[in-house]
Amino acid sequence: MNQWRPQPAGDLPDGLILFDGVCVLCSGMVAFVVPRDALSRFRFVAIQSEAGAVLADRFGIRADDPEAVAVISDGIAYFKADAAIAIGRGLPGWRWAVVLKAVPRPVRDFLYDRIARNRYRLFGKRESCLMPTPEIRARFIATLPDLASAA
Repeated sequence: MNQWRPQPAGDLPDGLILFDGVCVLCSGMVAFVVPRDALSRFRFVAIQSEAGAVLADRFGIRADDPEAVAVISDGIAYFKADAAIAIGRGLPGWRWAVVLKAVPRPVRDFLYDRIARNRYRLFGKRESCLMPTPEIRARFIATLPDLASAA
């Protein structure tokens, strides 16, 4: 059983965000990050893509019903609320999110899980993955060769 503890991922590029591409809330998170990430530090991989399925399997995330978002930061994979904090830490104006680490991980993950389990009902589900605009398409990784070239 996955305990969602941070794990080494030094072979993956920093700033890689693995997300549920059909979840409206998760796609909204991507839409939130893109305009705030002026340095284009973050890259995005939908779990439903070829590269996303491989990463989901590696990290123990169920590709058919993803229960966690993941982000690679400083060679470490973070999950659930830790991932959200790591993303915030990487965005100008949102670095204060690191103070949320003061909340114990079980509490953070309990709250994260309540939202994650109900995300489709509360926010909706797309029939297909988010299609990036031409301006940000280069920041999305879909295939294994794309993932290898991003490293």
